[in-house]
Amino acid sequence: MKKEIALITTMLFSMAASTTFVSAADIYPKEYNTDGTITFEAGDDGVTPPVDPENPDPNNPVDPVDPPEPRTGGELSIDYGSKFKFGTQKISTADKTYYAAADEMKDGSKKPTYVQVTDKRGTLSGWKLSVSQPEQFKTAGGDELIGAQLKFTKGQAVSLVDPKYTPGTVNSELTLTPGGNNTLAINAKSGTGVGTWVYRFGAIENENQDAVQLSVPGKSVKLAQQYSTKLVWTLEDTPNN
Repeated sequence: MKKEIALITTMLFSMAASTTFVSAADIYPKEYNTDGTITFEAGDDGVTPPVDPENPDPNNPVDPVDPPEPRTGGELSIDYGSKFKFGTQKISTADKTYYAAADEMKDGSKKPTYVQVTDKRGTLSGWKLSVSQPEQFKTAGGDELIGAQLKFTKGQAVSLVDPKYTPGTVNSELTLTPGGNNTLAINAKSGTGVGTWVYRFGAIENENQDAVQLSVPGKSVKLAQQYSTKLVWTLEDTPNN
């Protein structure tokens, strides 16, 4: 009996001695965390080139035939604005409405007329864009095209940026009064308007054909000369919230 007890004791001791202790450090798979970081700052003062108003991808800029200069540049900028060309028209004593031609590109394509804004500040503080016409259409000698009125229709703001950043107010129609106050085009309140935005008049060239209108009364005296006016697009960093 004593021999049996001794044998059992020896076996238990042998089993205990052969058991390996497993610590937490030996559990697989093992994990170890490291960090990746990147810090952004406001964009540089370089001018963002015009983008295609039909597909506003900053990676594929367009090259307009007759771009107005200079552009504003800066972290919050107006990058481009179309010239609105109503062509050569016959003098008429009837009321007439004329339509601005589409933008011509150097590759031969035509695009909707538009104004482009870029916000590279990285602050989500918003902005607003407005337009005014300080004076009536005039000849080089100062003769006015009395009663002429500019109207913009089919206005829309588009971007490749996430739609949640779309400006809250985008006026689809603007009617200008020569010598009048600024007319609000877009209000990008705080939290919206980041990146590059196109304010276009019609989504494609065909829609743009009648989007920008110049109404001229038949009773207005018209000289056989060129009449021109200036449009002032104003970009402010203080949106209406």
